[in-house]
Amino acid sequence: MTLEDIAKRMVEGGKSNAALTGAGISVESGVPPFRGKGGLWEKVDPVEFAHIEAFRRDPAKYWSIRGPFIRDLRSIRPNAGHEALAALEADGMLGAVITQNIDGLHQEAGSRSVIEFHGNVAVLYCVECRRRIPSAEAPLDDLPPRCGCGGVLRPDVVMFGEAIPPGPMIRSQEIAGSCAVMLVVGTSGVVQPAASIPLIARRAGALIVEINPDETPLTEAVSDVFLAGKSGEVLPRLLEAVRRAGR
Repeated sequence: MTLEDIAKRMVEGGKSNAALTGAGISVESGVPPFRGKGGLWEKVDPVEFAHIEAFRRDPAKYWSIRGPFIRDLRSIRPNAGHEALAALEADGMLGAVITQNIDGLHQEAGSRSVIEFHGNVAVLYCVECRRRIPSAEAPLDDLPPRCGCGGVLRPDVVMFGEAIPPGPMIRSQEIAGSCAVMLVVGTSGVVQPAASIPLIARRAGALIVEINPDETPLTEAVSDVFLAGKSGEVLPRLLEAVRRAGR
């Protein structure tokens, strides 16, 4: 199936098309991955540093890895892949982006309908009084950061040992069950429950288009089409093909 064939299917699908994104799309912006080769979890044990029980025992230890991540994000910007997805949405050719990422780069690129499976580090909240504040306004010099009430602040993200909130889970399943084309971008599709989303879409009759530099467990088992390459290069080409097909 050619890029033009995919584009025609997307024009037919319009706003019922969807995308599932993972760490790969943000790595191209300079966001370090958590999993895979060179990822953070190769260097530190996630159960020791990022589990909810570990956070409760020693929040400073959790913040020793989360603090630098949030500080680094302040200088990172969306790339051409994020921008192409936002443009597809603006053109009425993409109804939603379901993302496993916690960096907020889809929203910064202009995407409006974003379902965040694992939350977003852009917001912190106090474990005591539940006050919410933008992470950009949080003092990160002394860790763990604290609320004015004295309570420890934590990012509004899903930690190891916590369940995916039912809202994003149910909405993602609904979208997957009714989409025409699903773009699977920058994810290996091995982390559950997000890994079930392309499978739900395929069983419902959607065309699954995988965009990754290398083949993944999804490629043979779930994907209908595999487009090899970086999302920042492939997605802009797909955007232009969709625009040509829609004329």
